[in-house]
Amino acid sequence: MTPGSVTIAKVIDAPSAVVWAELSAIEDHVEWMADAVALTFHSEQRSGIGTSFSCLTKIGPFRTTDEMVIDQWEEGTVVGVTHHGAVTGTGTFTLVPNGGHTTVIWSEILTFPWWLAGRLGALCAQPIFHWIWKRNLDRLANRVSSN
Repeated sequence: MTPGSVTIAKVIDAPSAVVWAELSAIEDHVEWMADAVALTFHSEQRSGIGTSFSCLTKIGPFRTTDEMVIDQWEEGTVVGVTHHGAVTGTGTFTLVPNGGHTTVIWSEILTFPWWLAGRLGALCAQPIFHWIWKRNLDRLANRVSSN
């Protein structure tokens, strides 16, 4: 596994249109992403390619402002971002319909700066990110689940 690379999949008990409605509401990500403290958009644009925003992120004692730009948007199926700031990289949410359920695949490839121990820091962060993002997908599922 590449340092800084995490992919998680979760089957959610909701149709993909319902999951997409929640996932595509970028401004609401702070409601289900425990590590996302606050989002500030850089313009009036809130969705689609070119949407840019700052995300104050907190993991334990570590805080950073992650600058993001949406660079992939396939209505109903994919949202992808490029991360700029202390930690750089890419992230993608992909929805796969599965009957009345939806599989959400969250993939991130992040690069840490030297002062966060570079590749070693990214490698050490992988299990932490995996744990946090798995919980985030559980929280997303709770928001949209049919149960």
